[in-house]
Amino acid sequence: MSLVTMLLSALISLMPGLPPLVGEDKAEDGAVTIELDDPRRQTRADNPPVLGPAGRPLVVIDAGHGGRDPGATSPYTGRPEKEITLELARAIRDELVASRRVRVALTRNDDRYLVHNERYEVARRLGAELFISVHADAAPGGDTAHGATIYTLSEVASDRQAALLAAQENKSDIIAGVDLQGQAADVNRILIDLAQRESMDASAEFARLLRREASAFFPFRPDYHRFASLLVLKAPDIPSILFESGYLTNPRDAGYIQSPEGQRQIATGIRRAIEAHFARRLIRTARS
Repeated sequence: MSLVTMLLSALISLMPGLPPLVGEDKAEDGAVTIELDDPRRQTRADNPPVLGPAGRPLVVIDAGHGGRDPGATSPYTGRPEKEITLELARAIRDELVASRRVRVALTRNDDRYLVHNERYEVARRLGAELFISVHADAAPGGDTAHGATIYTLSEVASDRQAALLAAQENKSDIIAGVDLQGQAADVNRILIDLAQRESMDASAEFARLLRREASAFFPFRPDYHRFASLLVLKAPDIPSILFESGYLTNPRDAGYIQSPEGQRQIATGIRRAIEAHFARRLIRTARS
């Protein structure tokens, strides 16, 4: 059990006049998952199948866009981003299943639309320990940008382009992130902030690890790590990244991320980073 989780339980037990966090579940190892239920939330997505050996850490891969939200379109092939992200998510899933080091689930395995909070709530309900949302970027006309980019959560964008991307991604549904406005108790807000700060630090560390482990398999932008207030990354208790696999508006990137070989290489790089991430965590646990 993490220090933040213990603080949450202790503080709530000392404040009987405050409403409990809704839907608090205990996992088999005694860890507590804080459920952020909101009665106004839309119908939940179904729990997807989890693949891989029992007892291994769980990674949830989110194929960006889907259904009525096609995302960007490749000017070279005419294919929408939602199709490409699903292919990439499946390639990553297959690579992780073959490695047998982790368990894996997809938020969607067909052409359906999920609002942003549904995506990370799938990961929270399943007890995921890492969440990766897969996308493909697009640049304005005449921009020659290419290479992969990793985004992690921050309420202040790292640059104008990161802010624009967040605005574009967030507008695909009307859910305003983790809706705390209906939570009357200020303590809930404080405790969730504590948990999210811990997850944001772990997310940034994974972003650096992904670049280190995967740069041998596919190119990254020089400014590979960016920060933005992306709704899909707002799970307060799971390290989360948004992975832009490359630019559909760059002919080389577009060809690479749509080819079976390119998708296999991307999956290999991500698998190596995930394995390194959980190996590091195991070492830290053994030392503590």
